[in-house]
Amino acid sequence: MRVLVWGAGAIGGTLGAHFTRAGHDVTLVDRVPEHVQAIRGTGLRITGPIEEFSVRVPAFTPDDLQGTWDTVILCTKAQDTAQAARQLEPHLTAHGVVVSAQNGLNELVLARELGEARVMGCFVNFGADYHGPGLIHYGGRGAVVLGELDGQDTPRLHDLHRLFLTFDDRAIPTPNIWGYLWSKLAYGALLFATALTNDSIADALARPEYRSTYTALAREVLRVAAAQGIHPEAFDGFDPAAFLPGASDERAAQSLDDLVAFNRRSAKTHSGIWRDLAVRRRPTEVVQEESIVQAGQEVGVPTSITARLVAIVQDLEAGRRVLGLENLDLLRQTAEAAGSRA
Repeated sequence: MRVLVWGAGAIGGTLGAHFTRAGHDVTLVDRVPEHVQAIRGTGLRITGPIEEFSVRVPAFTPDDLQGTWDTVILCTKAQDTAQAARQLEPHLTAHGVVVSAQNGLNELVLARELGEARVMGCFVNFGADYHGPGLIHYGGRGAVVLGELDGQDTPRLHDLHRLFLTFDDRAIPTPNIWGYLWSKLAYGALLFATALTNDSIADALARPEYRSTYTALAREVLRVAAAQGIHPEAFDGFDPAAFLPGASDERAAQSLDDLVAFNRRSAKTHSGIWRDLAVRRRPTEVVQEESIVQAGQEVGVPTSITARLVAIVQDLEAGRRVLGLENLDLLRQTAEAAGSRA
């Protein structure tokens, strides 16, 4: 398959390298000139415990790219989705499709910019990090799911599923991509909470004193999803049913234990959110959490815990706070207050 991967960082670089190695005709686009130059010069290198290899693959900055493609895999940060959609549209054929291999509900943004018929939903949960120009660390396998936004079973879904199988042989198609995307939002909220500290994902989720906070946060996100008629899907230890109304605290605790176990198996110990705050010193994808708050307002579901999480992350981005457990303490206070009002 001829594929354009837009955004060659952790997600896009990992996918693009594997697609290339499998014999697909891949072109990479990235806005970091040094990354593009390194790929052009010595190739794109994948490191980590799963496998190590390098590929030679054409790479361009957005301004240098020429040509059109039927298939574009979009792998930018959530906050860059609208701009990326406008930049890539001239390179998308009239009947082409953009696959949103991102975090968040970016399919909604792409549908507004490009039209729903030109967008494919995608959910990825593998662990990877950008370690420098031309170098991606692939730290752990995770769920890979594709689906049409309207749930239909289409030939192009099967074509794209076959493409993604060359990356991970456990990739699946689904008629319920929104269920996976909202489950990832709930799990993503937990990852944002762990990123308020310097603990690893597993260590932070394992702390017993914050278990009720994590549970309340996930429940809040999934209440918003339920109000929109979303049926959340389970993946990689995250059991959304454990955080739905009526579920016991014991079931939620078991799901958190499963998430701890899943993350301990990965060489990627900290989230990309934490790396943005602590290592790369750049804005996070907190727009994901902001979308939950906005959706809650639209359906009349309170989201005070998520809103507090957004505020703490914004303070960290601005340098008004430092990473530490005291940030989780603030979130716990909000969760306890929300519980007392419930």
